[in-house]
Amino acid sequence: MPGRLDVQIPAADGHSLGTLHVPDGDGPWPGVLVFPDAGGARETFGRMGDHLAGLGYVVLIPDIYYRAGEWAPFDAATLFTDPRERARMSGLVRPLTNDAVIADAGAYADFLLARPEVTGSAIGTTGYCLGGRMSLVAAGGLGRTIAAAASFHGGRLAVAGDPSSPHLAADRITATVYVAGAIEDGTFTTEQAGLLENALTSAGVEHTIEFYPARHGFAVPDNPTYDAAAEARHWDALGRLYRDHLGA
Repeated sequence: MPGRLDVQIPAADGHSLGTLHVPDGDGPWPGVLVFPDAGGARETFGRMGDHLAGLGYVVLIPDIYYRAGEWAPFDAATLFTDPRERARMSGLVRPLTNDAVIADAGAYADFLLARPEVTGSAIGTTGYCLGGRMSLVAAGGLGRTIAAAASFHGGRLAVAGDPSSPHLAADRITATVYVAGAIEDGTFTTEQAGLLENALTSAGVEHTIEFYPARHGFAVPDNPTYDAAAEARHWDALGRLYRDHLGA
């Protein structure tokens, strides 16, 4: 069984508490950084990290909200329906500007690459919902440190008129990019997909953009919109991406 370690990661504005998921056996192995959804790091993501470690990767799951200090966990079932909880979440998200995300991602990548269990000079990233956007922002900010970047039901990936939209940094992405949207998701529409497609193609970025027949949140098991078939498809896609561009 993969092992799980509690770690403290030196980050841009303090220390992020996280978990490191290490495959069973003799390494070293490629490293992968997982950006959680807006609900933040929690046991659901711990189990996802264990799964990914079982595929042969050293996985780091940081507390993306570490700037807030200790914060009460969210209930994924009510996060977007309870106005008070949604407001609390917005307060945690607000400091995560693109510059902050890139600085944090650089610190997380440095932490991973310095681990004796990790091989290579570049890592993979993946993210979900808010984390899907963060994964692409990191790819645009860290260049060759990111070899493969994935986004699952990520929102606001390509928004016309938004100076912080991740698609605007396409010419700085050297990673191979995989984006999976949900067909029922107003945060990533076919119009956004077209804009992102054009930006990545123009920049010469190897990429795949597709839509799953599912709802926003499909890949995360504690979400009310979780879809087992879509989750399985997501693992298949992520496995192929990392095998082709990270090795294992």
